[in-house]
Amino acid sequence: MMDGAAHGIRYPWDRAPEPGEAIEVAEGVLWVRLPLPMKLDHVNVYALDEGDHWTVVDSGVKSRKSIAIWEDILARVLGGKPVGRVILTHYHPDHVGMVGWLMERFGAENWTTRTTYAMARMLMLDVEDTPSPQAQQFWRDAGMSPEMYEKRLAERPFNLSDLSHMLPTGFVRLQQGDSLHAGGRDWDVHIGNGHAPEHLTLWSRDDSLVIAGDQILPSISPNIGVYPAEPMADPLAEWLESCERLAPLAREDHLVLGGHKLPFTGLPLRMHQLAENHHGALERLRDHLATPRVAGDCFAPLFKRSIDAGTYGLALSETVAHLNHLLHKGDVTRHRRTGDGAWLWQRVG
Repeated sequence: MMDGAAHGIRYPWDRAPEPGEAIEVAEGVLWVRLPLPMKLDHVNVYALDEGDHWTVVDSGVKSRKSIAIWEDILARVLGGKPVGRVILTHYHPDHVGMVGWLMERFGAENWTTRTTYAMARMLMLDVEDTPSPQAQQFWRDAGMSPEMYEKRLAERPFNLSDLSHMLPTGFVRLQQGDSLHAGGRDWDVHIGNGHAPEHLTLWSRDDSLVIAGDQILPSISPNIGVYPAEPMADPLAEWLESCERLAPLAREDHLVLGGHKLPFTGLPLRMHQLAENHHGALERLRDHLATPRVAGDCFAPLFKRSIDAGTYGLALSETVAHLNHLLHKGDVTRHRRTGDGAWLWQRVG
């Protein structure tokens, strides 16, 4: 779901570092960008100088290209100093993919939340060669078109291990209320949810830096999705709660270092936008459901762009998230469609 960066949000840098380059965004804090083989074609990684080693935040996906870029970064950008610690914001492949590689290369520690570690390990070990019965049921429930359904049945599902180096056993747990020292600063740990469970964010006590992962991004709204493993989940409620809890921490001078796009200031406005974006979407979806519809027919009120085969999966997961939220609130009902059994959703009253 996309939304524009409105007046009040500022970008101190108008370009990102090229692969193998770095931009120093604050004393001892380097911004590095790695390419991704997907629609969102990059991820931001941050390196914090610890003197005799580095702390790295997130890591990119595992690929031959990523390994070559990391070798160059380690030698030139990081000056040959070892990586002593990796801080992982959440378990998605563009963030966790090279963490295990860095850990094995340097004997580095993995600092993250318990759920992030557990989800990453579990999904790396859970390899599926064909769509699971639960995935097939999820697609049927959502009213996926017969053509798309047959196409997906014939494809090997994506597995986290496809783009991730195995995460070694062992981690240092971070949770809400903790603090840590990195890059010459003390950081407070604040946990978000919705985009990923127990998503880590770090807020500097000593200056205006916020390391936000994908919990807080400019110009794009993080995906809030429901998946076959938990089809009745309500991640949108968790997202809105996180926005409400984190918003009072935001200051105008905060420099937000997100997992994608450019670092920015204007965080109070952005926190408001991240919540209001979904409140507006929910209102449009309620109106759309004056007529009973399956999830696959509810893209129009939610997305400000066309949905193609490459974005269909994320769009469907986010649509179900919004429908589930309305269902849990009692704003919609659902019943099985005659024939294929897909859920038909309809506004109450």
